[in-house]
Amino acid sequence: MGGKKNEDQAAFGKPVKYDPSFRGPIKNRGCTDVICCILFLLFILGYIVVGIVAWMYGDPRQVLYPRNSTGAYCGVGQNKDKPYLLYFNIFSCILSTNIITVVENGLQCPTPQVCVSSCPEALWTVGENQLLQTVGEVFYSQNRNFCLPGVPWDMQVFESLKQELCPSFLLPSTPALGRCFPWSNVTSPELPGITGNISEAISGLIDSLNVRDISVKIFEDFAQSWYWILVALGVALVLSLLFILLLRLVAGPLVLVLILGVLGVLAYGIYYCWEEYRVLRDKGASISQLGFTTNLSAYSSVQETWLAALIVLAVLEGILLLMLIFLRQRIRIAIALLTEASKAVGQMMSTMFYPLVTFVLLLICIVYWAMTALYLATSGQPQYIFWAPNASLPSCEEVLVNTSCDPMAQPVNSSCPGLMCVFQGYLSTGLVQRSLFNLQIYGVLGLFWTLNWVLALGQCVLAGAFASFYWAFHKPRDIPTFPLSSAFIRTLRYHTGSLAFGALILTLVQIARVILEYIDHKLRGVQNPIARCIMCCFKCCLWCLEKFIKFLNRNAYIMIAIYGKNFCVSAKNAFILLMRNILRVVVLDKVTDLLLFFGKLLVVGGVGVLSFFFFSGRIQGLGEGFENPHLNYYWLPIMTSILGAYVIASGFFSVFGMCVDTLFLCFLEDLERNDGSLDRPYYMSKSLLKILGKKNETPQSNKKGKQREIRP
Repeated sequence: MGGKKNEDQAAFGKPVKYDPSFRGPIKNRGCTDVICCILFLLFILGYIVVGIVAWMYGDPRQVLYPRNSTGAYCGVGQNKDKPYLLYFNIFSCILSTNIITVVENGLQCPTPQVCVSSCPEALWTVGENQLLQTVGEVFYSQNRNFCLPGVPWDMQVFESLKQELCPSFLLPSTPALGRCFPWSNVTSPELPGITGNISEAISGLIDSLNVRDISVKIFEDFAQSWYWILVALGVALVLSLLFILLLRLVAGPLVLVLILGVLGVLAYGIYYCWEEYRVLRDKGASISQLGFTTNLSAYSSVQETWLAALIVLAVLEGILLLMLIFLRQRIRIAIALLTEASKAVGQMMSTMFYPLVTFVLLLICIVYWAMTALYLATSGQPQYIFWAPNASLPSCEEVLVNTSCDPMAQPVNSSCPGLMCVFQGYLSTGLVQRSLFNLQIYGVLGLFWTLNWVLALGQCVLAGAFASFYWAFHKPRDIPTFPLSSAFIRTLRYHTGSLAFGALILTLVQIARVILEYIDHKLRGVQNPIARCIMCCFKCCLWCLEKFIKFLNRNAYIMIAIYGKNFCVSAKNAFILLMRNILRVVVLDKVTDLLLFFGKLLVVGGVGVLSFFFFSGRIQGLGEGFENPHLNYYWLPIMTSILGAYVIASGFFSVFGMCVDTLFLCFLEDLERNDGSLDRPYYMSKSLLKILGKKNETPQSNKKGKQREIRP
């Protein structure tokens, strides 16, 4: 057995040799992966150039502001005091095509559109006695400033309606998304050429856009409850911090309770399956009577289903019991490391708030990419074409409809009713427009690479700080004064290239997954089972590859933070070190996952329950200053509080998880590097030494005592 164990260890490299000069994270180190660092910096420079080009040629106003028929924006420039867009005939948006097409076209409808300072408040239609009056008398003098710009005062109303320069009716409207949408309960005016239930059509339009009442109510709810949401997030922060700090006292009992809880759940599952199986067996319900069916719920009424579930749960219960019996020593080591990690976090409280730095950097990367993509998507010159509501009329046959035109010039052929020059879109010609797809791909690559680099930076910085804690012989006296800031400066100065190398590998795998998901989405209608099976296998393989690379990168960054070597060497050393201690890795990983899952459940569940009882008004007698606000949707602040609590708990526990992984690698190296002698003492805690049955030798004389003090 001993020879077999030695052969297995030899297959994964030799144990780490003792180095008398090693005192924790190496301070005298050099730059690593310089070529990749240069490539990363050049890529970032190109990313900045793409952003500048997008800013020069893009025009995001077409997304942020509505446009009138001439392509001018409402709410900016000459229309600064006219922020809303009015459709002359809103029903053309409904009757001409479906609402999805209208939304995809930027809510552009085949009807004249004009920027207005306010939406109509009352129902109005042009009367027969007003057709021969002037536009000034009917519109301007009555404060109905809804005609297209430049319509003369003395033009007859009949002529303005014929050329669609003024609206023939107005509906009481309310602004939504910068556009005037009519109320759903408006009385339908009698208008020629419009059939159907207008009230239902308007109601359908409003419901489809879902932006009027709901958006206002949501805004009101946030305005009424934002400070209570902040209180809930503060509670989540305090709970997360207390949970981590108290692990030094309750890690062992808590892990024991959780393991016994899992065993109890499995035992109850076995009992329940047995009872169901016994009842169905006595009834004689068998799968042979049911046969094959696509109704999966029908299988719950046959005895074989519950027998199979009973066998699976019994096997899991047996495996877990065997693990507790034969791996109890490793479970104790895992608990001791969790306790030590809690102490490390308590000694370096600044590490708990480092996720804020990561969050800000991630936010900068995402916002920069979003703005660049928006500007690139809106690059190009506006294009205008001739349009007529009924181009099939004889008077419109000589007009070249859909040809380009100048919106500032009047139509040449005014005999065609409703002929106008309208905005169509943005030209796709030009160097930037022709390279638009490539630039967007460059931006997506930049997004993934920068995000992964920021995450890698956080992992390496935290690993450097926690490694300085472990390799301090006299804690806390030997811990550096500013371990987190020192690790941050050291990582940026020497290891930007190594972090970029690891982030690039992960980015390529993630982009491959995105491409595969896109192909799968496009082929979703294909019913070929072989193609679907192959696609599913590819997706599963890439998912596993991504998980493995994340695991390898994480441990490689720990070794980089300690020894300052390049990415490949660090990844190799971390991997073979973990493979020499694979059982300890599995046990620690699962115990940590179980503990952190319980912690997240405790924080998120606690905040969720408190938020529910408070915002739903179930907590009474708190006084006037603590009364729950009156809300339209009380679930909105509850969900916001739960989501925020999850983000906060994830940030805190990610730091704790990085601490556990770092201390574990240091612990494994400590076992191989040192032997507990005076010259090679262990750096691990006394609890770990006691579990392992090891101890550090003590000096027997003053001379040896001096040597013992010199060693650290």
